[in-house]
Amino acid sequence: MDVPTWVWGLTVVGILGLLAFDFFFHVRKAHVPTLKEASIWSALYVGIAILFGIGVLVFGGGTMGGEYFAGYITEKALSVDNLFVFLIIMASFRVPREDQQKVLLVGIVIALIARSGFIFVGAALINSFAWVFYLFGLILLLTAGNMLKGDHDEAEGADNFIIKIARRFLHTSDHYDGDKLFTMENGKRVMTPMLLVMVAIGGTDILFALDSIPAIFGLTQNTFIVFTATAFSLLGLRQLFFLIDGLLDRLIYLSYGLAAILAFIGVKLVLHALHENNVPFINDGEHVTVVEISTALSLSVIVGILVITVLASLFSKKGKASMAIGNARRHATAYLDAEYTADAAERERIFAKLLEERDQIVALGPKYRAMVRDETELMELLDRCRTSHDEAAAAGREPQQDSDKLRTGQ
Repeated sequence: MDVPTWVWGLTVVGILGLLAFDFFFHVRKAHVPTLKEASIWSALYVGIAILFGIGVLVFGGGTMGGEYFAGYITEKALSVDNLFVFLIIMASFRVPREDQQKVLLVGIVIALIARSGFIFVGAALINSFAWVFYLFGLILLLTAGNMLKGDHDEAEGADNFIIKIARRFLHTSDHYDGDKLFTMENGKRVMTPMLLVMVAIGGTDILFALDSIPAIFGLTQNTFIVFTATAFSLLGLRQLFFLIDGLLDRLIYLSYGLAAILAFIGVKLVLHALHENNVPFINDGEHVTVVEISTALSLSVIVGILVITVLASLFSKKGKASMAIGNARRHATAYLDAEYTADAAERERIFAKLLEERDQIVALGPKYRAMVRDETELMELLDRCRTSHDEAAAAGREPQQDSDKLRTGQ
């Protein structure tokens, strides 16, 4: 189905309007978003995406609507996996909590612009060369294999390469100056780490497009559906980051679920490529009679895999322990970092989280407490947090809490 130019125009204007609204009413003023704020706006963006999908279903028909929802769900799931790497980048750059929203939004804008370019290039290649389906299928199958091995080093390595090049040619300060991109240091105008981390987030998200764009083209070749499903999956990513920040380590089986989805779509692409085959050395350039996977089946498989993956992760004791340990490590590092936040209430919230995480680990039994005792670096971090909190409480800078509870071996 051809989409009229005016529909394209209204859609693009609507997406730009949502980004502008996000910036001027939420991100422009640096603050730490509450769980309630993140929940409300995450639900709103998901609601907008669903309403748009219903509109596609009504005006475009069942096939087009099914392709949109299959694409949106797949891209959203892949976006959640991307958040793991975003967390690592935020921590490595020691981004102040108040400014993380702006970093994410700018990174999302960069990714949206770059992915739009990839989408139109991909659509042009598919329309001109049927063999591209083989290439996309191979990319997805290789990506699925890397996910099963837990290999995220490629994305992080590429990101580090980008940052090393930037640091080499651009003079950067060691400290942040609010959310400014440039500051004065020793009488010279220098770049702050804020600009570097924005480039890192945006650049990393562009690298993720190498698997997400082929994945959605495996579900639909309609450029409008590919663009809108990708755009709406990215729009709510900032709010989603703060909403499930503490739950990411709980989803221990997510990579396996995503690997299964990408492998499934990869096989679907190869089957479609065989059906449309014109490569001379395959069946003498003639079409191959194969079973093609319908949109309805694709949507059912994707949703089924995600439901099983999430439920298995949520009910796993290992997942609970992994979440508590991972969050404790991040919260302890943040609590000891004087530049992490200037908000005293936020610092106290972090320490309260540490106590909660300690209780979660203890409640899981001795087997999982041993997981913490085996991590010497984490134990040292918790000891330093306890000492720092006691000193601050004695000086009257922070309220007294039972910091002895951080002894996770009890």
